[in-house]
Amino acid sequence: MPVLKKIALTITSAALLSGFILSPAVAADKDKSDDKQPKPPSTMSSLGGEQLGKAGTQVNLGAGAPVLPKKLSGRSWIVADAESGDVLAAHNAHWRLPPASTLKMLFADTVLPALQPTQTHTVSESELAGVGEGSSLVGIKEDHTYTVHDLWLGVFLRSGNDAVHVLSEMYGGLPQTVAAMQKHAEELQALDTVVVSPDGYDAPRQVSSAYDLTLIARSGMQKKDFREYAATASADFPGEKKKGKKRESFEIQNTNRLITGDIGVDPYQGIAGVKNGYTTHAGNTFTGVAERNGKVLLVTVMNPSAEESHAVYKEAAHLLDWGFSASGKVTPVGQLVPPKSLDTGISTGGKGAAPAADQGTGGQAKAAHASAASKGSSGVGVALAIIGGLLVVVAAGVFLVNRRWPVPGLGSRPAPEADGPEAEAPEADGPEAKDSGATADAVPAAEPAAPAAEDAGKPADKS
Repeated sequence: MPVLKKIALTITSAALLSGFILSPAVAADKDKSDDKQPKPPSTMSSLGGEQLGKAGTQVNLGAGAPVLPKKLSGRSWIVADAESGDVLAAHNAHWRLPPASTLKMLFADTVLPALQPTQTHTVSESELAGVGEGSSLVGIKEDHTYTVHDLWLGVFLRSGNDAVHVLSEMYGGLPQTVAAMQKHAEELQALDTVVVSPDGYDAPRQVSSAYDLTLIARSGMQKKDFREYAATASADFPGEKKKGKKRESFEIQNTNRLITGDIGVDPYQGIAGVKNGYTTHAGNTFTGVAERNGKVLLVTVMNPSAEESHAVYKEAAHLLDWGFSASGKVTPVGQLVPPKSLDTGISTGGKGAAPAADQGTGGQAKAAHASAASKGSSGVGVALAIIGGLLVVVAAGVFLVNRRWPVPGLGSRPAPEADGPEAEAPEADGPEAKDSGATADAVPAAEPAAPAAEDAGKPADKS
């Protein structure tokens, strides 16, 4: 072989092995792909701190602090201390994006206190008529009677839009529910949020942000019944009533894979909820809360671009791991603000009335726990029923809002017991699984129930 040809081959081979050369076509494709990725707005809200209004990743590492996880692909994410409200790190925290079924957290936080869990309701055809095409359904049938408790299990575990619509009608109708949710979002200072549909189904102008979803989850976790429903791994749900036969039930399982696990995803130790979602426009979204060694963290991840299976859960788990390791070693980049009714100047250390240590509808949590326990559900559901050792420190009904907003019942819990990854088929969690159409929550439930499709466009249980 001629000497010059050998030299050229050697240089080219070495360069390729070193990753220095990209073919013009590959480089062009990469540039095109980068150009197609949406960019955060140049101006975003700075509620909670100036850094939170900036685009890109915000973190202030101190001595001994671990670096952030690599390959985080979420368009927006946040990791925060659930009690103090310190935001440990964030990425485009106030970017207003479609929330998918994570918006059901706001629905539950708004509507839960208004309905008694033992109340029964017979479902009419009209109540199910407005459920969006492709929605995930728990399997509610017209002319069948359900308790409010049953319906909330359908909302939290199977992300059932049918259950959301029935509860909305019981609350006063869809328009009244949407208006109440919007008002509650404003009370929580979740000001990036615009509510159009109570179930998170894709709708024009419906948006939220990682910051807002974290505020909403923090508020919901103050309620005992909310905590228990969010942490329940599996439960029985009433089936079809057949003439002359006793009404049977079928099992439903939580679509939150950090609770139940799945192929490629282990249950996260200390996880205690809260909600996952997927729609064509929103991509995968997830807000979670977890406790480790007495520290309670919240994390929200919105629309990761990674194509690997279960990317939203894996990135959330990586951020939680980082947050537990980094706590006390980073300077917060901002704060989760308190509700307006408690906001007396969080940045200046003002005082406000303490929130109720354990808000709820009274008895709802016991009902949820009883159902989960009778079904042998995850240890998380059992653990969250233990309300001893509350993290509340209240003196004469007053406490420092910006120092501590406790999340009751999240202390010293056992690791969750997975129902078993082998119990469900693997799911595609990346963009390749997305179908056409802006549907939120997919695949109707069968009896016995197949794994729920959590938000539209995916085969069974994809968010």
